[in-house]
Amino acid sequence: MSRLPPKSRETLDDAQRAVWDRIASGARGGVGGPFLALLTSAELCARVEQVGVFIRYECSVPMRLRELAILCIGQHWKAGYEWYAHAPIAAKQGVPEAVIAAIGAGAAEVPFDAEPDRVVANFVREVLRTGQASDATYAAAQKLLGDKGTVELTGLVGYYTLLAFQLNVFQVSPPEGYVLPWA
Repeated sequence: MSRLPPKSRETLDDAQRAVWDRIASGARGGVGGPFLALLTSAELCARVEQVGVFIRYECSVPMRLRELAILCIGQHWKAGYEWYAHAPIAAKQGVPEAVIAAIGAGAAEVPFDAEPDRVVANFVREVLRTGQASDATYAAAQKLLGDKGTVELTGLVGYYTLLAFQLNVFQVSPPEGYVLPWA
């Protein structure tokens, strides 16, 4: 991270350490990526992280579809760390490598083999591109996920866009040598 001083638990004030400890002992199991930048504001970090626990681990959108959505967001904003962190999780959730590669390359046509994947990726990409969902795109997402799931998917787009901005503005990058699909 080149725009903010490096952070470790030892360099933090009491409020930052409390947030660090909560993140490290929670579902994430450690503090990294956008949270290293966000810790500069302990209060913002604490609130964002709590929304993230719900969005990433507890919302009604199936995990495979969440991870697919995160890849679309990471690629759209060219958030390298987001891609680095979530492409392996998407693969473990069964998203085919050809789909991951096509999304990473920004391909207009993605070889989806599952209709739910197509619906979610189309929704996310359209919302990112236009800030809206057309009636047809919305109807497909609503049919797949219901009202609650569509609201939560829209929240996921906003949450991971926030993280992408933190990563990009503060230049939080994947490890040296990691090759991004759009590089």
